[in-house]
Amino acid sequence: MIRWWISSLQLVEVFVSSIVHLLYGFYIFSTAVAGDLSQTISDSLFKPNLASGLHTDDSEKFPSVNDLPPIVLVHGIFGFGKGRLGGLSYFAGAEKKDDRVLVPDLGSLTSIYDRARELFYYLKGGQVDYGEEHSKACGHSQFGRVYERGHYPEWDVDHPVHFVGHSAGAQVVRVLQQMLADKAFKGHENTSPDWVLSITSLSGAFNGTTRTYLDGVQPEDGKSLKPVCLLQLCRIGVILYDWFDIQWLKNYYNFGFDHYNMSWKKIGFWGLVNCLMGKSGPFASADWILPDLAIQGSIRLNSHLQTFPNTYYFSYATKRTRKIMGVTVPSGLLGIHPILFIRVLQMTQWKHPPDLTPPYKGYRDEDWWDNDGALNTISMTHPRFPVEHPSLHVVKDSECQPMQPGIWYYKIVEGDHILFVINRERAGVQFDLIYDSIFERCRKHAFRKTPPTLPNEVNQ
Repeated sequence: MIRWWISSLQLVEVFVSSIVHLLYGFYIFSTAVAGDLSQTISDSLFKPNLASGLHTDDSEKFPSVNDLPPIVLVHGIFGFGKGRLGGLSYFAGAEKKDDRVLVPDLGSLTSIYDRARELFYYLKGGQVDYGEEHSKACGHSQFGRVYERGHYPEWDVDHPVHFVGHSAGAQVVRVLQQMLADKAFKGHENTSPDWVLSITSLSGAFNGTTRTYLDGVQPEDGKSLKPVCLLQLCRIGVILYDWFDIQWLKNYYNFGFDHYNMSWKKIGFWGLVNCLMGKSGPFASADWILPDLAIQGSIRLNSHLQTFPNTYYFSYATKRTRKIMGVTVPSGLLGIHPILFIRVLQMTQWKHPPDLTPPYKGYRDEDWWDNDGALNTISMTHPRFPVEHPSLHVVKDSECQPMQPGIWYYKIVEGDHILFVINRERAGVQFDLIYDSIFERCRKHAFRKTPPTLPNEVNQ
């Protein structure tokens, strides 16, 4: 009887979670569509008049902007870059705060490894090469999207970049920097970790999250899925989305699995059956992002990743919990997004199954209770497991000036996981404070030579 009640509660939880996530996804999609329609109508009514009466000379708009290192904003799980979802901005318009910002569109559910490869070719140009060995092991095409001209083809040690990664995007950047150090890109043997001037993490997934287990990843191995869970519904939905291959829809939003060739045109009906049965596709080979976000998966990644001595590192770790009489609880109802509230509560109660080996030596459940609804706060400060990297906790930005490279400076911020993305109004003035400090740090405090001349300082 007790087992029946537990199973019933689990089914109800999966049902409620799936409805909440579907509604939020529909809200994002409909917001993007409404914005595009509004922009189209506005352009058709007013643009002809503006074009006849105004003329701007773009060549003189930003006289020295091309001398500045680009700031590259890297989205997280289920995210999107410029050009997807119409005019909607994943970073809620933060890219407009600086004159030289790039917002790449990477696979929203593809593995951190695949996304790091895509990011390299987005900047440098050429056809995405996932690597022969990796592609064979995972069962997908070795080559992917073609960038006729990279968004920063001159990228090298003398023309480095700043990276800002949200959520899983922060770990993508770290993997890319390690690939640069390992000279892992065929035809680009001169790569170096010094191509990266700074990495800023915003709610970054450095050490995994207990939410993966709540969503359905088996804590036994950190890869396989429970038979009935939210991620199983997600898996089925993604497979069907790619199989139907509705081009205009995929142009609008893409999960990033094109290199798996799951379209009905290529695999037919029985190929779909194999994917759904778990015999082929990214979910069969665990070559997607959720296994990388399990604690075990993050430890596997971190065991090969370094913090480099000539790169500046800063992270903002978010949390929406507090302690009351020694008990960790959500910090208020109104400040937590509805899509995250249940998970904030569940993550404060997480306990690793006692019959399983802990994910690392010295593991304690209570260390992982503070969270932002998607990631545990302990995971976001700096790389900790299996080896802790140099770090310094700061309260005020002035405490880390002048900044030293090779150290993870981190700040704890009150907020849930999506406070600083998608919807600017939710964060209010905190949105501007966070992004202004990020861009100012990139432009004025993270450099290897003399400080760069900013466009608004040219005539001063």
